[in-house]
Amino acid sequence: MSIPVITLLTILLCAGILISGLLAVTLDNLLSAVISAGLASLFASVVYVVLAAPDVAMTEASIGSGLTTMIFLYAMRKTQGGD
Repeated sequence: MSIPVITLLTILLCAGILISGLLAVTLDNLLSAVISAGLASLFASVVYVVLAAPDVAMTEASIGSGLTTMIFLYAMRKTQGGD
C-alpha cells in the first residue's frame, strides 16, 4: 500500500500553501508578508499544473502571484509602509 507520487507531491505543495498563508498573516514585516502571500499563490499554481489544469495555473501565476504582488509592492512604496 504505497502512496502515488502525484498524491504525495500534491500534499506537500498544499502544505506549502498553508505554511505560506500562515506566515503571510503572522509576519510583522509587511514586505515579508507580501512575499509570503505571493509564494502561496505560486504554490497554488504549481498544484494546478500537477492536477492537469495548465490554463488555471497560468492565470494564477500571472495574476495571483505576479500582478497582485506587484500592486502590493507598488502601494507599499507609494505609502512608505515598507517596514
